[in-house]
Amino acid sequence: MHDTVMLEAKGRPTAIIVTTEFVLEAQTQRDALGMAALEPVVITHPLSSLTEAEIGARIEQALPQIERVWLGG
Repeated sequence: MHDTVMLEAKGRPTAIIVTTEFVLEAQTQRDALGMAALEPVVITHPLSSLTEAEIGARIEQALPQIERVWLGG
């Protein structure tokens, strides 16, 4: 989160990706770091125990959100 806030502060659109299990923590850190408007890209939890095919599905889940963040939509 710190890197994302730093890059955003420099005007570089950045997408931080978190799983559903860590949304509250990401929002809490974001708010504490003064970047309340930063919306995390949220994918389904878990991630570490997935197969390659399941990881590909998570990527597909994240792509539209990442595009919105990067393009300001």
